[in-house]
Amino acid sequence: TGVVPFMALLLLQRRPVAGRALLVTGSGCPGHGLCRSNVQEQTRRQVALLNATAQDLFSLYLKCQGEPFSSESDKLCNPTGIFFPAFRVNRTSERKEVMVAMYKLFAFLNASLGNITRDQEELNPTAKELLDRLHNTTKTTRGLISNLTCLLCKNYNIFQVDVRYGDSSKGKSTFKKKQQGCQVLRKYVQVIGQAARVLLPHLSPS
Repeated sequence: TGVVPFMALLLLQRRPVAGRALLVTGSGCPGHGLCRSNVQEQTRRQVALLNATAQDLFSLYLKCQGEPFSSESDKLCNPTGIFFPAFRVNRTSERKEVMVAMYKLFAFLNASLGNITRDQEELNPTAKELLDRLHNTTKTTRGLISNLTCLLCKNYNIFQVDVRYGDSSKGKSTFKKKQQGCQVLRKYVQVIGQAARVLLPHLSPS
Protein backbone atom coordinates (compact mmCIF):
# COMPACT_ATOMS: atom_id res chain seq x y z
CA THR A 1 0.00 0.00 0.00
CA GLY A 2 1.33 3.42 -0.84
CA VAL A 3 0.67 6.79 -2.34
CA VAL A 4 1.82 7.04 -5.93
CA PRO A 5 2.62 10.49 -7.39
CA PHE A 6 0.21 11.53 -10.14
CA MET A 7 2.67 11.61 -13.02
CA ALA A 8 3.99 8.18 -12.06
CA LEU A 9 0.50 6.73 -12.04
CA LEU A 10 0.27 6.27 -15.81
CA LEU A 11 3.75 4.80 -15.90
CA LEU A 12 2.64 2.24 -13.34
CA GLN A 13 -0.10 1.07 -15.68
CA ARG A 14 2.51 0.02 -18.26
CA ARG A 15 3.49 -3.06 -16.30
CA PRO A 16 1.52 -5.61 -14.27
CA VAL A 17 2.06 -4.71 -10.63
CA ALA A 18 0.39 -5.29 -7.32
CA GLY A 19 -0.14 -2.07 -5.47
CA ARG A 20 -2.53 0.65 -4.38
CA ALA A 21 -2.68 4.38 -4.77
CA LEU A 22 -4.91 6.44 -2.51
CA LEU A 23 -7.72 8.68 -3.68
CA VAL A 24 -6.49 12.21 -2.99
CA THR A 25 -7.82 15.64 -3.82
CA GLY A 26 -5.93 18.85 -3.41
CA SER A 27 -3.46 21.29 -4.85
CA GLY A 28 -1.16 18.58 -6.23
CA CYS A 29 -3.25 18.13 -9.38
CA PRO A 30 -1.22 19.43 -12.33
CA GLY A 31 -4.33 21.01 -13.79
CA HIS A 32 -6.21 20.40 -17.00
CA GLY A 33 -3.45 21.52 -19.34
CA LEU A 34 -3.11 17.78 -20.02
CA CYS A 35 -6.60 17.69 -21.53
CA ARG A 36 -7.33 17.84 -25.23
CA SER A 37 -10.25 19.97 -26.31
CA ASN A 38 -12.26 16.91 -27.36
CA VAL A 39 -11.32 14.73 -24.37
CA GLN A 40 -14.91 13.93 -23.42
CA GLU A 41 -15.87 12.81 -26.93
CA GLN A 42 -12.64 10.85 -27.27
CA THR A 43 -13.31 9.07 -23.96
CA ARG A 44 -16.82 8.18 -25.10
CA ARG A 45 -15.51 6.71 -28.35
CA GLN A 46 -12.81 4.70 -26.57
CA VAL A 47 -15.33 3.09 -24.20
CA ALA A 48 -17.68 2.34 -27.10
CA LEU A 49 -14.81 0.76 -29.08
CA LEU A 50 -13.72 -1.44 -26.17
CA ASN A 51 -17.32 -2.54 -25.66
CA ALA A 52 -17.75 -3.35 -29.36
CA THR A 53 -14.57 -5.47 -29.58
CA ALA A 54 -14.51 -7.28 -26.20
CA GLN A 55 -16.46 -10.38 -27.23
CA ASP A 56 -14.41 -10.89 -30.40
CA LEU A 57 -11.18 -10.63 -28.39
CA PHE A 58 -12.42 -13.24 -25.91
CA SER A 59 -13.55 -15.60 -28.70
CA LEU A 60 -10.24 -15.29 -30.53
CA TYR A 61 -8.33 -15.86 -27.30
CA LEU A 62 -10.24 -19.11 -26.68
CA LYS A 63 -9.64 -20.29 -30.23
CA CYS A 64 -5.89 -19.77 -29.90
CA GLN A 65 -5.60 -21.65 -26.58
CA GLY A 66 -6.85 -24.92 -28.06
CA GLU A 67 -8.34 -27.71 -26.01
CA PRO A 68 -9.73 -27.97 -23.39
CA PHE A 69 -10.43 -24.22 -23.47
CA SER A 70 -12.28 -24.28 -26.79
CA SER A 71 -14.83 -26.85 -25.62
CA GLU A 72 -14.98 -26.20 -21.86
CA SER A 73 -14.84 -22.41 -21.67
CA ASP A 74 -17.87 -22.11 -19.39
CA LYS A 75 -16.13 -24.21 -16.75
CA LEU A 76 -12.49 -23.18 -17.21
CA CYS A 77 -13.09 -19.46 -17.75
CA ASN A 78 -15.57 -18.96 -14.94
CA PRO A 79 -14.23 -15.77 -13.32
CA THR A 80 -15.78 -16.36 -9.88
CA GLY A 81 -12.47 -17.11 -8.18
CA ILE A 82 -10.41 -14.19 -9.52
CA PHE A 83 -10.15 -10.62 -8.30
CA PHE A 84 -11.80 -8.03 -10.51
CA PRO A 85 -12.62 -4.47 -9.43
CA ALA A 86 -16.14 -4.16 -8.03
CA PHE A 87 -18.32 -2.02 -10.27
CA ARG A 88 -21.19 -0.77 -8.16
CA VAL A 89 -22.07 2.47 -9.96
CA ASN A 90 -25.11 2.89 -12.18
CA ARG A 91 -26.75 5.55 -14.33
CA THR A 92 -28.05 7.42 -11.29
CA SER A 93 -24.63 7.57 -9.59
CA GLU A 94 -22.86 10.90 -9.38
CA ARG A 95 -20.56 11.60 -12.32
CA LYS A 96 -17.51 11.85 -10.05
CA GLU A 97 -18.22 8.41 -8.57
CA VAL A 98 -18.63 6.96 -12.06
CA MET A 99 -15.33 8.43 -13.27
CA VAL A 100 -13.40 7.05 -10.27
CA ALA A 101 -14.95 3.59 -10.74
CA MET A 102 -14.03 3.69 -14.44
CA TYR A 103 -10.44 4.62 -13.64
CA LYS A 104 -10.12 1.67 -11.22
CA LEU A 105 -11.62 -0.69 -13.80
CA PHE A 106 -9.45 0.32 -16.73
CA ALA A 107 -6.22 0.67 -14.72
CA PHE A 108 -6.78 -2.92 -13.56
CA LEU A 109 -7.63 -4.03 -17.09
CA ASN A 110 -4.53 -2.39 -18.54
CA ALA A 111 -2.24 -4.22 -16.10
CA SER A 112 -4.09 -7.49 -16.76
CA LEU A 113 -3.74 -7.06 -20.52
CA GLY A 114 -0.01 -6.65 -19.96
CA ASN A 115 0.05 -10.01 -18.18
CA ILE A 116 -2.03 -11.72 -20.87
CA THR A 117 -0.05 -10.25 -23.77
CA ARG A 118 3.28 -11.27 -22.22
CA ASP A 119 2.02 -14.82 -21.71
CA GLN A 120 0.61 -15.09 -25.23
CA GLU A 121 3.83 -13.79 -26.77
CA GLU A 122 5.52 -16.71 -24.99
CA LEU A 123 2.84 -19.38 -25.51
CA ASN A 124 1.42 -18.41 -28.92
CA PRO A 125 4.12 -16.33 -30.65
CA THR A 126 2.68 -17.02 -34.12
CA ALA A 127 -0.92 -16.02 -33.22
CA LYS A 128 -0.56 -12.66 -34.99
CA GLU A 129 -4.24 -11.74 -35.04
CA LEU A 130 -4.63 -12.36 -31.30
CA LEU A 131 -1.45 -10.48 -30.42
CA ASP A 132 -2.48 -7.56 -32.64
CA ARG A 133 -5.86 -7.39 -30.95
CA LEU A 134 -4.30 -7.52 -27.50
CA HIS A 135 -1.89 -4.72 -28.41
CA ASN A 136 -4.70 -2.62 -29.93
CA THR A 137 -6.94 -3.13 -26.88
CA THR A 138 -4.04 -2.15 -24.62
CA LYS A 139 -3.38 0.96 -26.69
CA THR A 140 -7.03 2.02 -26.47
CA THR A 141 -7.11 1.29 -22.74
CA ARG A 142 -4.01 3.39 -22.10
CA GLY A 143 -5.51 6.27 -24.03
CA LEU A 144 -8.70 5.93 -22.02
CA ILE A 145 -6.77 5.96 -18.72
CA SER A 146 -5.01 9.12 -19.83
CA ASN A 147 -8.33 10.79 -20.66
CA LEU A 148 -9.96 9.68 -17.40
CA THR A 149 -6.94 11.01 -15.50
CA CYS A 150 -7.39 14.33 -17.23
CA LEU A 151 -11.14 14.49 -16.54
CA LEU A 152 -10.69 13.59 -12.87
CA CYS A 153 -8.04 16.29 -12.52
CA LYS A 154 -9.88 18.94 -14.49
CA ASN A 155 -13.34 18.45 -13.03
CA TYR A 156 -12.70 17.18 -9.50
CA ASN A 157 -9.04 17.96 -8.69
CA ILE A 158 -8.44 14.24 -8.08
CA PHE A 159 -4.92 13.17 -8.95
CA GLN A 160 -4.55 9.81 -7.22
CA VAL A 161 -7.01 6.92 -7.28
CA ASP A 162 -7.18 3.77 -5.17
CA VAL A 163 -6.28 0.95 -7.57
CA ARG A 164 -5.87 -2.74 -6.82
CA TYR A 165 -4.29 -5.04 -9.37
CA GLY A 166 -4.73 -8.75 -9.99
CA ASP A 167 -2.11 -11.44 -9.49
CA SER A 168 0.75 -11.69 -11.94
CA SER A 169 0.85 -14.94 -13.89
CA LYS A 170 4.65 -15.12 -13.80
CA GLY A 171 5.90 -18.49 -12.65
CA LYS A 172 2.54 -20.23 -13.19
CA SER A 173 2.09 -23.30 -15.39
CA THR A 174 1.07 -22.97 -19.05
CA PHE A 175 -2.44 -24.16 -18.20
CA LYS A 176 -2.80 -21.66 -15.34
CA LYS A 177 -1.55 -18.81 -17.53
CA LYS A 178 -4.10 -19.65 -20.20
CA GLN A 179 -6.85 -20.04 -17.62
CA GLN A 180 -6.11 -16.77 -15.87
CA GLY A 181 -6.22 -14.98 -19.21
CA CYS A 182 -9.57 -16.46 -20.18
CA GLN A 183 -11.05 -15.75 -16.73
CA VAL A 184 -10.04 -12.08 -16.91
CA LEU A 185 -11.27 -11.67 -20.49
CA ARG A 186 -14.58 -13.41 -19.72
CA LYS A 187 -15.16 -11.04 -16.80
CA TYR A 188 -14.08 -8.10 -18.98
CA VAL A 189 -16.78 -8.98 -21.53
CA GLN A 190 -19.37 -9.02 -18.74
CA VAL A 191 -18.28 -5.73 -17.16
CA ILE A 192 -17.45 -3.57 -20.20
CA GLY A 193 -21.05 -3.63 -21.42
CA GLN A 194 -22.26 -2.42 -18.03
CA ALA A 195 -19.49 0.19 -17.91
CA ALA A 196 -20.46 1.54 -21.33
CA ARG A 197 -24.14 1.78 -20.38
CA VAL A 198 -23.28 3.69 -17.19
CA LEU A 199 -20.54 5.95 -18.51
CA LEU A 200 -21.76 6.98 -21.95
CA PRO A 201 -24.75 9.05 -20.71
CA HIS A 202 -22.35 10.96 -18.43
CA LEU A 203 -20.20 11.83 -21.45
CA SER A 204 -22.97 12.83 -23.82
CA PRO A 205 -22.79 16.41 -25.09
CA SER A 206 -24.78 18.72 -22.82
